[in-house]
Amino acid sequence: MRKDHLQTAKKGLDSVSRRDFLKFCTVMAAGLGLPLSAGSDIAEAVTSPARPPVIWLSGQECTGCTESLLRPTHLTLEHLILDLISLDYHETLNVGAGHQAEAFKDESIEQNAGKFVLVLEGAIPTRDGGIYCRIGGRNYLDIVKETADKAAAIIAIGSCASWGGLVASEPNPTGAKGAPQVLTDKTVVSIPGCPPNAYNFVSTVAYFLTYQKLPEIDDLGRPKFAYSRLIHEHCERRPHFDAGRFAEEFGDHGHQQGYCLYKLGCKGPVTYNNCSMKGYNDVGTWPVNTGHPCFGCSEENVGFTIPKYVQADPGKESLITPSATPADIRYERGGKLSAGAAAVLGGAVGVAVGGAAVAAAKSGKSQDS
Repeated sequence: MRKDHLQTAKKGLDSVSRRDFLKFCTVMAAGLGLPLSAGSDIAEAVTSPARPPVIWLSGQECTGCTESLLRPTHLTLEHLILDLISLDYHETLNVGAGHQAEAFKDESIEQNAGKFVLVLEGAIPTRDGGIYCRIGGRNYLDIVKETADKAAAIIAIGSCASWGGLVASEPNPTGAKGAPQVLTDKTVVSIPGCPPNAYNFVSTVAYFLTYQKLPEIDDLGRPKFAYSRLIHEHCERRPHFDAGRFAEEFGDHGHQQGYCLYKLGCKGPVTYNNCSMKGYNDVGTWPVNTGHPCFGCSEENVGFTIPKYVQADPGKESLITPSATPADIRYERGGKLSAGAAAVLGGAVGVAVGGAAVAAAKSGKSQDS
């Protein structure tokens, strides 16, 4: 490995020691399910002068995914996005603007055809030829298709880019769709979430840079290293679920005591993500440990596809709100028993046993009896 790559990498890494950088790459390797020794391979790949550029296109979105990448205080995350990865075009982070920015994007695409990584943030409007989102005088739908044809890899970041997200909620007036539904002839790796964990995205890009291929994905196009386990399995409130302790409404005694939020509409038992294992913003936080139920933002048929327009009061604006009903954990597609159902049905035994134990303890009897 060339030490000069790791010691200086790029100008933005002058304050980062070689040891700390290697440590971060080793942790990333572990998160990808790779041997710890792969950390050195990742470090060399992301600091190589020959690394491919990244073209980042934004459609119908709130820029929350970009914001999530900038929020962590980890010593290398922002450097990986802004310095180590050649981010050649990003509408929010571009220094240039207007014709200058568009010309530079087009030049980068042509010079690196078949080599660059295309990142899509936001849904893609398809109704009326995609006229509802235009950039530089062109429909975003056309820009995505033309750019995707020349990309070496395509990554959809966030729920909107993965399957439509909030903007695809009923009545979906723009015909918003996710990248996999538009680019049906291509492999699109989806990093869903609203917003997704920044490390899931960075690790996916780092894997591609290191091994020149995309990580293994599930049937929804999500990388398995991040989306293969149910949130419910590692939730810190799981012991309360197994013991039958649930918050019944926001602010009640159970809610204040940190009880399970399932009855408040938590979709953790049917949501595949690593939120409960890999917190956000380098402080380990995520919605459930702040007292809010998971609403399944990383699942195609949970979360933003459930909300409806609700007229709270005559004369007031309509709102879109996540469903507050408990998740349907019984079946997956095709009528098969879901993994979420198995987890909760298994937990039902814990509810019975735990509930009996609590009752026995309150009555002064031993838990064995």
